[in-house]
Amino acid sequence: MQTKPFILASASPRRRELLERIGLHFTIEAADTDETLVPGLSPAEQVMRLSRNKACAIAARHPEDPVILSADTVVVLEDTILGKPADADDARRMLHALSGRTHHVLTGVTVMQGSHCQTRCEVTEVHFAALSDAEIDAYVATGEPLDKAGAYGIQGYAAVFATGISGDYYNVMGLPLHTAAKMLRQAGIPVLEAL
Repeated sequence: MQTKPFILASASPRRRELLERIGLHFTIEAADTDETLVPGLSPAEQVMRLSRNKACAIAARHPEDPVILSADTVVVLEDTILGKPADADDARRMLHALSGRTHHVLTGVTVMQGSHCQTRCEVTEVHFAALSDAEIDAYVATGEPLDKAGAYGIQGYAAVFATGISGDYYNVMGLPLHTAAKMLRQAGIPVLEAL
């Protein structure tokens, strides 16, 4: 079983749940960082930069150099990044844009310990069915889209919108588990070892 703890630099309940599903033990520290996008960077560069910034913010609090895992997820439609909606109307706008189209979910994942830092970007392709106004309104009324990149959570009610996924399903939830596990192992955190 895992004996070496690490810090998850995220308040996301989805990321916490995913790591708990695979039996990992960790503490949670939310990173209060500026998530403003930098003009000129690609979506992959944006999520990798934001993920690194979160890890650095937590590392600055800990002189003992713990292992830190951080992530940042965005939805990208063509070249436009869809972050978390500002309000219900913004969520409706995003869902209308995604309706009947293919988009990409990008997550930047960082594992840091002291001066050693590795960051990767995972990309998953998602295709949505054509959504009616009634479906969008009903979904927005649940409140679920309001705190999620792209205004939807694939693990919730929006599961009925996706007609196809190519890539890591868990990436769409906010943490690509295969990539994260591989990076944690490289940092000395055992994942599915000595069970």
